[in-house]
Amino acid sequence: MPYVNIQVTKGVSRKQKVELVKDVTDSLVRVLGKNPDHIHVVIQEINEENWGFSGLLTDEWKQQQGRSSSSE
Repeated sequence: MPYVNIQVTKGVSRKQKVELVKDVTDSLVRVLGKNPDHIHVVIQEINEENWGFSGLLTDEWKQQQGRSSSSE
């Protein structure tokens, strides 16, 4: 029983989620020969202030990128 957990920052549309679940399921069927009835896909949306990388929280990083691109 494959279990796939996809974590993304908030803002993913329902249409995008449907496409992700379908594509991940199709890939597991095609590549691993799994039964689609046994595949579970969970999408977790994380607030940007709860996700960090490059030494910054995502909302801070995006603010910095906005300042960088507006000064170019």
